[in-house]
Amino acid sequence: MRILLVHAHPVASSFNASLFRMSLDRLTEAGHEVDVIDLYQDGFDPVMSEAERLTYHDTAINRQPVEDYVERLLAAQALVLVYPVWNYGYPAILKGWFDRVFLPGVSFGLVGGKVQPTLHNIEKILVVTSYGGSRFRSWLMGDPPRKIANRMLRATIKPGAPVTYLAHYAMNLSTPETRQAFMTRVERALDKI
Repeated sequence: MRILLVHAHPVASSFNASLFRMSLDRLTEAGHEVDVIDLYQDGFDPVMSEAERLTYHDTAINRQPVEDYVERLLAAQALVLVYPVWNYGYPAILKGWFDRVFLPGVSFGLVGGKVQPTLHNIEKILVVTSYGGSRFRSWLMGDPPRKIANRMLRATIKPGAPVTYLAHYAMNLSTPETRQAFMTRVERALDKI
């Protein structure tokens, strides 16, 4: 399977980076074709320019500034996202990637003013993330990253395709044992791709 593995964490020694490396190794060892996008290593600019916003709906030219990322997304059969949750949201670099790459004509079309999802090449999504706070605190805040994955991303990809959301909560209180237990859960999920 062709898998697009997207990582968004600036610190190579972080637990999140360990999850990313483990995901890459596991998927490669299973024989998948893995295309890696490490947004920080790429120096990806998450800021949509004025020109990009003005041409956002012009599907003839809107993807030009991010053509490489668009082509890689469109070539994938599965999407694996590895990132931390900061301030109850995506890191800015990942949010900017979604804003700039999930464009009209790429992840959705507008037909009669209505949105129609078009990213049907994606047959599976796996989200691997970590939160500093507890699951309860995230729940109180509405857990936006979980909702976006389970609602918006799910609605954008192939109808009925599974979305798996794995989160290690309370990283501020984590132990080697809790981190290892989470890595084992991630390994099992990766093996099912």
